[in-house]
Amino acid sequence: MSSVPASASERPDFRDPALNLHKRVDDLLSRLTPDERIAMLHQYVPAVPRLGIAAFRTGSEALHGVSWMGVATVFPQAVGLGATWDEALVHRVAEAISVELRACHRHRPPVTGSGANSLQAWAPVLNPLRDPRWGRNEEGYSEDPVHTARLGEAFCKGLAGDHPAYLRAAPVLKHFLAYNNEDDRCTTSSGLRPRVLHEYDLAAFRPVVASGAATGAMAAYNLVNGRPCHVSPLIETELRRWAQPTGHELFVVSDAEAPSNLVDPQHYFDDHAESHAAALKAGIDSFTDHWEDSATPIDRLREARERGLIDQADVDRAVRRHLELRFRLGEFDPELDPYAGIGPEAIDCPEHRALARHAATESVVLLKNDALLPLNPARTPRTAVIGPLADTLCEDWYSGTMPYRVTVADGLAAALRAHDGEVVRVEGADRIALRLRTTGELLGGTAFDVTDWGRGVLTLRAADTGRYVSLKDDATVIADQEVLKTWEIHETFRLETAGDGTVLLRSVLTGRYAAVDPADGKVALTADDPDSAERFERELLLDGVAEARAAAEAADAAVVVLGNHPLIHGRETEDRADIHLPESQEELLRTVAAARPETALVVMSSYPYAVDWADEHLPAVVWTSHGGQESGHALAAVLLGEAEPAGRLPQTWYRGDDPLPVPLDYDIITAGWTYQYHPTAPRYPFGHGLSYTDFAHRDLRLSRSSIDQDGSVDVTVTLANIGARSGSEVVQLYVRALDARHEAPRLRLADFRKVRLAPGESREVTFRLPAEQLAHWSVATSAFTVDPGGYEIIVARSADHPVLSAPLTVTGTAPAPRDVVERRTPAVDFDDYADATLVDATRADGDAVTPTDPARPATLLFRDADLSGAVRIEAETAREDTGPGEARLVLETVDQVVAELDVPVTGDRYAWTTVAADLAALPEGVHDLRLTLHGDFRLAAFRFCGPGRTG
Repeated sequence: MSSVPASASERPDFRDPALNLHKRVDDLLSRLTPDERIAMLHQYVPAVPRLGIAAFRTGSEALHGVSWMGVATVFPQAVGLGATWDEALVHRVAEAISVELRACHRHRPPVTGSGANSLQAWAPVLNPLRDPRWGRNEEGYSEDPVHTARLGEAFCKGLAGDHPAYLRAAPVLKHFLAYNNEDDRCTTSSGLRPRVLHEYDLAAFRPVVASGAATGAMAAYNLVNGRPCHVSPLIETELRRWAQPTGHELFVVSDAEAPSNLVDPQHYFDDHAESHAAALKAGIDSFTDHWEDSATPIDRLREARERGLIDQADVDRAVRRHLELRFRLGEFDPELDPYAGIGPEAIDCPEHRALARHAATESVVLLKNDALLPLNPARTPRTAVIGPLADTLCEDWYSGTMPYRVTVADGLAAALRAHDGEVVRVEGADRIALRLRTTGELLGGTAFDVTDWGRGVLTLRAADTGRYVSLKDDATVIADQEVLKTWEIHETFRLETAGDGTVLLRSVLTGRYAAVDPADGKVALTADDPDSAERFERELLLDGVAEARAAAEAADAAVVVLGNHPLIHGRETEDRADIHLPESQEELLRTVAAARPETALVVMSSYPYAVDWADEHLPAVVWTSHGGQESGHALAAVLLGEAEPAGRLPQTWYRGDDPLPVPLDYDIITAGWTYQYHPTAPRYPFGHGLSYTDFAHRDLRLSRSSIDQDGSVDVTVTLANIGARSGSEVVQLYVRALDARHEAPRLRLADFRKVRLAPGESREVTFRLPAEQLAHWSVATSAFTVDPGGYEIIVARSADHPVLSAPLTVTGTAPAPRDVVERRTPAVDFDDYADATLVDATRADGDAVTPTDPARPATLLFRDADLSGAVRIEAETAREDTGPGEARLVLETVDQVVAELDVPVTGDRYAWTTVAADLAALPEGVHDLRLTLHGDFRLAAFRFCGPGRTG
């Protein structure tokens, strides 16, 4: 909603659109009282009636459609949009979402609180998809930072619109920073050494912020190097520094309840006034905390002000950013707002339906095809569509409410009807009855269709209504839910064997068992242990696998649709335990394939699965994300050849026997994450996707064979469609450093372009490749650097399918040895390490290193260190208490111990002292230097001193 304008004669400066934006902000800020200003630091901002300023709230969810505001167009999940590799399409999708958000802002009542639905869109998510087990994998675009940034920038620009003064919506980037695990997410620390920080995690955010496309960012729940993201110095030193040239400051919001987390459960500060003050000073402008109860967080900030922890300037900085955003959204200029006329008819309009269908179609990835696809309706008039996702569509937590649902079975039935074809729908679920042993009655008075989602987790749907059994607040169960869409899922259960041929019904949510109340005979899930639980006779009324087998035998082809429900297992607050399909789904697939060899597997999922058996035994495998309301039409078009499979994988699909790194190892280099560093061949590589036509890549040319360290080269390749159908190919350009002095990626995506060609058509594709695309983060100089030497420029169909390559030489001065004498060297700037953990040097800034296990020494390697002239070593250490064992720092070259330093107790992990010693040996020249940390202490930095300094 707009704020009430004043008449022209009495109009204050902030109401004058002819004035400079910053002058208007300053004028309005000057008119606000200190209490009115500090009240603007909460998500729910009260109105200021005396100035005609309306209430305001931050944050609407708009990841792949407007969420939580009722019916809206639902596009493919973000990982599905990532699979399109199509920036123009992603831009159009975001534009449609922002149009519908505008309509909801003006024409729908707020879901919660006062004030209109917010035009600040909390999207996109730019966290690279490092680990496919991440519960929120569906929210990101790609495992690659370049790919992520390109699509993220397109999405932001689509949300914001192209008006020079006013935003259609205000995109907020999530989640800063290194957020890629759900289990214990509020207390786990992501260890980022500088190379990983700058080359991977920051690299996904940097281009989007620098382009000016983003208006804000959201801090992440986790910690980085032991420090909560909500008090990270990177908010100012990186995010806001990148934004400075754009002329607009980023408006940074907290994640929900994260400011309170700083005290409990993170225990990083002693009290909330201190923690809120630290977050504000670190750059958090809006506190999403205590939901609509603004009094609690605002009172904490007032206390911080009274205690001198913050001053008015700290408050004003945040309020200024807040006000600038509201001006840019047109709130104070309703008569000039170019988007004010968007009406409710824009929601789920025909144009957006068509776009949803197109986006879903473009996101489909053909993983394998041995001539089964496209299906020929004349040869396969009867198609069995089988599986738990064959005739249903799922919403995730950030989905809108679908206005309609076209399932895979629906889509194929509609398409085959024109060819007099037939679709047989079989879920493959067992139908059972659960009869109470105590009373002999049926639970719920009906039979249930049981879907097994893996790891013993089931959903039960009433056979007569199709509705899910749901656990109620009084612990009773009723089959009354049409969809699963709540923060806590009340509809998942386990059927546990009791040992006497009966089963126990147990809630996944509460862990309690079903029991019968002897007073009234009602069933409620109140029993704490199996001994007091009700026994049920489980009667199999219909064998789902047998039904699927019969349907497959009677069909000409089978399409088996397997995958996940986005709110069961991997989801926000819960990571996946592994990458395997549920055993019941594997059994169903193998049974169908044995009965009908002409079987195509469609994986509809939020993340990759290990589909090894399917790849080795089936003629066709297809992947789509949960693609929204038009999923069925999109998949039918691809399966029947009415559309080309144009998607390419945005992340690696690993093999089932591949031992993936531990989830909390964020060091992609040493852990071997993503296509850049993973040593084992995947099942399907990053960028993979097949077509129904054939493409040839020819005539790779570089405009020059060598460039200097700040130069660029044009890379040109000819792409030809040599098949009989039109089709799309993603031309992927990778780079590889040859004989690198650092541990370089196997290869790294530098650029890409999606090209559509008619049969026989060819096109030259040219990429401008600046030398900075060859850069790595130098820990010796704390800056990006391009080393002179040889590089390989690769054109590929995927990360594991190069088709053309050419050499490129970078000329320039070779890097000098690392200067460590009379220069402070941060301990985190190592080249390699073992058994070390990165931690915070202070609560405000700085990093340090400590042994992961004090009983096991940590080692840090600093290559090519020039020790010439060194006679003494100084080290910055902190040691909380004496603890068990020694605390000692040892410095060595390859062949000798240079120095040993005993580390004293300082009494606190943030109490630092400098320990020093003369060198036991005086090594001259350049050496690889190894530091070994024995015992429980922290090392922040070290410095070698020349003969002019003494202790």
